[in-house]
Amino acid sequence: MTGRARVFEDDINTDYIITSRRKRESLDPQVLRRYLFEEIDPRFAATIEPGDLIVAGRNFGCGSAMEVAVTAVVGAGVRAVLARSFSRTYYRNAVNNGLLPIVCDTSGIREGDGITVLCDPIFAVRNERTGDVLPADSLPPIMWAILDAGGLVPYFQKHGDFVEALEKSR
Repeated sequence: MTGRARVFEDDINTDYIITSRRKRESLDPQVLRRYLFEEIDPRFAATIEPGDLIVAGRNFGCGSAMEVAVTAVVGAGVRAVLARSFSRTYYRNAVNNGLLPIVCDTSGIREGDGITVLCDPIFAVRNERTGDVLPADSLPPIMWAILDAGGLVPYFQKHGDFVEALEKSR
């Protein structure tokens, strides 16, 4: 996976990602994408392109547990969010909705940098501008299986339960 870095600071809460008043208007990802990060930069949503990667500092997705904060990001065509840390709820909501949360040192990534996500032989991120390879925290096999399926609902539609994934992880 490769994409352009769209950089944010620490403590980006879910209301910054998509303000809660917007979820009363629609839950359609294609509608929500128009309001992505409007509280930080009202012009941002018009500049995001499918394949862009959100890059942030510590505590990304803090605040309320609204799943729509992931829905809006996915609706914009973003396939991964890189951050130094995530709120626990946002992290799980991301996986459950097919959005890859990557925990790594994002301090050297700048707006517009080309980023490549490496999965073999190690899980890491390469900054194409600097050539730096940043190790990323690994994910358990079940989370990879959910992400590969496109999220938790597609995973259950395909597998029915977690038995197959649990057996493979033993």
